[in-house]
Amino acid sequence: MFERFKSPLSPISIPIFIFFLSYATSAFALTCQVAGGTSDDAPAISAALSSCNNGGTVVLDKTYTIGTVLQAMALNNVAIELSGIIKLSPDISYWKANGVKLTYQSAFTAWTIGGEGIHVYGGGTFNGSGDTWYAAGETGPIPWTIYNAQNVLVENINMVQSPFWHNFIYQSSNVEFNNINLNSIQTDGSQAHNTDGWDIYRSTNISITNSHIVNGDDCVSLKPNSTNVLVQNLYCQGSHGISMGSVGQYAGVQDIIANVLVKNITMVNAKNGARIKAFGGSSSATSTTGGGNGYIQNITFQDFRCEKVGLPIVIDQCYETSTAKCKKYPSKVLINDIHYINVTGTGTKSKEVVSLVCSNVCQGITATGTKLVGASGSAEYVCRNIGSAGSLDFQCENATTSDKSKREE
Repeated sequence: MFERFKSPLSPISIPIFIFFLSYATSAFALTCQVAGGTSDDAPAISAALSSCNNGGTVVLDKTYTIGTVLQAMALNNVAIELSGIIKLSPDISYWKANGVKLTYQSAFTAWTIGGEGIHVYGGGTFNGSGDTWYAAGETGPIPWTIYNAQNVLVENINMVQSPFWHNFIYQSSNVEFNNINLNSIQTDGSQAHNTDGWDIYRSTNISITNSHIVNGDDCVSLKPNSTNVLVQNLYCQGSHGISMGSVGQYAGVQDIIANVLVKNITMVNAKNGARIKAFGGSSSATSTTGGGNGYIQNITFQDFRCEKVGLPIVIDQCYETSTAKCKKYPSKVLINDIHYINVTGTGTKSKEVVSLVCSNVCQGITATGTKLVGASGSAEYVCRNIGSAGSLDFQCENATTSDKSKREE
């Protein structure tokens, strides 16, 4: 499913994905067209997916409402042609009571898509009716979740006004999203919150490419146990960055993020750019705010352009953990072999453009081609416990002996 190349800065190979998703077709393949236009088209969509499973195509070329939970967990070699409009019912009480509960961060979803050999395409739009949830200050359902699935291609789809994360990839493998347009701005023009573009959890061999994202949280977030991931050719506006993590939240639980290439990214008006975040440690064996173990390893951010980004480069090994607690109980999540290649552009802080803060020593952190300035036209590079400061192309003393260094330009 994928090839590898050797990074010049890392002895560990980085995954580059080439997906070969094929769908059996014949003169006898079924086409199931859903009429739409009712107050709840979920049962009709579910019936069409069942009828056209094993080689058919479900056509959604009209306007549809998903008013009840839609679970399609045994799909096999099926195409979903979304050329019309799907709208999620804005019934807050129904979705809070009946949405499919997921095991991570109290998330729930309206539609689960599972199985093998699934192709979603067509140029249509999924409208999450987010205004209702935004106005109520509530977190809504994820519109759809790729759930226990293999060999999935989602392409040429628009998503607007998501009430929570737009896309969740959950316990799945060989999943590709390509040419996706996400826009979750409230009708009054203000930014929507908690509208991550993609969240990846317990999944491997994932590709997210050639997409345009305007949202109010992480553009892409890799949650625990995400491996072999390609994120490439994205425009991200208004986000919290492309994030590895957070991990290490639950004491005694091992979290892993490894083998990730993030390449050719334009990040505009965002809080963060290339971001890594892990919780600190904890004295409690039952902590839900730190103390987990594991590692974040072999991550490359390359050709990453920032325009008015709060902090273009961030490593935070004390995420949501106080400085005093993190000093006493350093993070058990190791952060190693992180590479920044050609990270350029502007920050919104006066000088600080890089924050590499580790509570345990982070090793194998490298940077080449860094060209960043703050709002004042100067640059400051803040580091703590970086064991490879000599491999950075900005002046940052070895953080095992110095908490902070800077270079004024």
